[in-house]
Amino acid sequence: MSPAFGKCYDPSGTRYGVPTFPWRLAPDGMATRRQLRARGLRPGGQPIQAQIMRVNRRRGGVQVAYLYRLDLARPVRPMTSRKWGALALAMLARRTCPACRTDAGYCIPTSLGLCVPCAFPEEQRAA
Repeated sequence: MSPAFGKCYDPSGTRYGVPTFPWRLAPDGMATRRQLRARGLRPGGQPIQAQIMRVNRRRGGVQVAYLYRLDLARPVRPMTSRKWGALALAMLARRTCPACRTDAGYCIPTSLGLCVPCAFPEEQRAA
């Protein structure tokens, strides 16, 4: 057994407080949040049942994903018309430039804070 595998294998949960398995070796009947969402499910308030861990040699740390039981998962709540409206307003706010107040047609990058023509006006005049 490699040292990295041994660090990530703790099925009893004595080392980390929750059963831990190596990456891609999760037990059947368990899924991550993304896997639950792909099936149209959500954790539904259940506590974390286990975790999968992977050693990241480049960054010197570990990556962890929490696992939930499939039999305790609940269906995702459907979107209501009010939720759709709130989402549309939030996306409109992300597309609106604070300087020129126009809809840019794309989400404004947070690194710029403005639409591209307002952030780089000298390049727009040259073109």
